[in-house]
Amino acid sequence: MRFVVTAGPTREFIDAVRFLSNPSTGRMGFAVARAARAAGHEVTLIAGPVSLKTPPGVTRIDVVSARDMLNAVRTVIARADVLVMTAAVADWRPAHCASRKLKKTEMSDTLHLVRNPDILKTINSLVGSPRRGDRLSARSASGPYQMGLIRIGFAAETGAPAAEAARKCREKGLDLVVGNDVTEPGSGFGTATNRVTFVTPDGTVQRLPLMSKLAVAHRIVSFAERRAKG
Repeated sequence: MRFVVTAGPTREFIDAVRFLSNPSTGRMGFAVARAARAAGHEVTLIAGPVSLKTPPGVTRIDVVSARDMLNAVRTVIARADVLVMTAAVADWRPAHCASRKLKKTEMSDTLHLVRNPDILKTINSLVGSPRRGDRLSARSASGPYQMGLIRIGFAAETGAPAAEAARKCREKGLDLVVGNDVTEPGSGFGTATNRVTFVTPDGTVQRLPLMSKLAVAHRIVSFAERRAKG
């Protein structure tokens, strides 16, 4: 299968040197890319600003902002079978970005923000959301996009993630949402481990024990393989 994986943070610039971002290091997404490639799949990794080496055999596209990431996903999604959105994409960006560094005396006490596009919702508008039983037949449908695209999202929360993961699963038409509590020891940004909860559209909630991010990644790849088989 052909995987598209997003990873890391995005940066939303205020001026030439200041930006809004988050602590994501990209380790979970890079682990998914590594696991998918190890399982024999073709992998395109779309990475925000991170300092990680590209897994062997993986095609990498580097991006900066949320809009950059959306454009990169749009470019490659036509050939994808699986989209795994591990990236911590900024929901908001400054309404205006100065091309130079602003002096303190020039900056307002109030920062005007505008909402970034929702990547998953935008992709849904392109690929549609076929009934699960239509997945295989949809693959042969005419048109530029894979109508049977398997979509996997993440929900990084500060507290029990299952409820928010279920909401995302319903509202964004996902096949799986992987939720985790980033305040829990060993499960936050930049850690080598993660404790996640799998939530699927039928309401199934599977809480996994603390394990390495690579082990979690292999579970995600196995889920996608099973879902592809129907």
